[in-house]
Amino acid sequence: MIDLRSDTVTRPTNEMRKAMYDAEVGDDVHGEDPTVNELQNMAAEITGKESALLVSSGTMGNLVSLLTLTKRGEEIILGDQCHVYAWEGAGVPIFGGVSLNVVKNEENGTMDLDEVSNSINPIDDHKPTTSVVSIENTHNQCGGHPVDEEYIRNLKILCDEKKLKIHMDGARLFNAATALNTNVSNLTKYLDTVTFCLSKGLSCPVGSIICGSKDTILEAKRWRKAIGGGMRQAGVFAAAGIVALNNMVDRLHEDHENAKKIGNGLADIDGIEIDVNYIKTNIIRFTLKDKSFDMNKFKNCLSDNGVNISPSGDTVRMVTHREVSTNDVGLVLRAVSKSIQELK
Repeated sequence: MIDLRSDTVTRPTNEMRKAMYDAEVGDDVHGEDPTVNELQNMAAEITGKESALLVSSGTMGNLVSLLTLTKRGEEIILGDQCHVYAWEGAGVPIFGGVSLNVVKNEENGTMDLDEVSNSINPIDDHKPTTSVVSIENTHNQCGGHPVDEEYIRNLKILCDEKKLKIHMDGARLFNAATALNTNVSNLTKYLDTVTFCLSKGLSCPVGSIICGSKDTILEAKRWRKAIGGGMRQAGVFAAAGIVALNNMVDRLHEDHENAKKIGNGLADIDGIEIDVNYIKTNIIRFTLKDKSFDMNKFKNCLSDNGVNISPSGDTVRMVTHREVSTNDVGLVLRAVSKSIQELK
């Protein structure tokens, strides 16, 4: 089965499994796990931040970051298609008592900065105080688009003027840096906090990292404990993260190339609507021309033909990763073509 539902389905490499088995461990709640400390130091150096904190997931990383940057009764500005708003269970309002002020995402995953500026609340007893702008890079719902340094710099200028902080959900941050042919630190240097996932394209079984200043991470560690995220001998899976940062980043371009190949092939299949130019990283989104087709039936047909997908409404998302090879591209395209014929 070729699994294109997400890059979260990747399994740890043999090197990761060995590193996990051999990992030197301690009690991370007390800061005594040497493998966790090594991973956190690596992450801080890569992102150009003073400190870093290991958490169990990207959702926890975003939640802890935003709880750290806000106070109850304040407000976060974020995009209407972003993961924090749409796919994280309203965690920030529930746990932080913080309002979410939603701005329309552009097709490339950004928010219009004039709209962001106009959405910042004035000082008014009737309104929550705007304190943070949250962005996503790459942007999942916007086709995996990478957000470039220039946009982030311009957002920083606006936020400095308005005395706001910036958080980035960088679940696929390394995909963004790869696509933009730049260092990760160029995309993170203007941010107060940034998270990135180890368990997506980097192939770890679990884990995300929060990066920021020493004071910010100290407060984030308190919030991590408060929501039940303190871990003991976490070096067992931190070891996989070290392997990932050392060995898995440089191969991400292969996933991007395979995504583009799949996209080009889909464009040649009668019955598929796709903008190949929209494919910038490892995420492919397309629709079926015949809107009368049942998407669940299409999903089941594809599964019967050896391909797993993750449809959302009338849109199909495919995500390439380490376990999808160049040889699999042709198999995927044949499965799609056959499945469309079976639906007719």
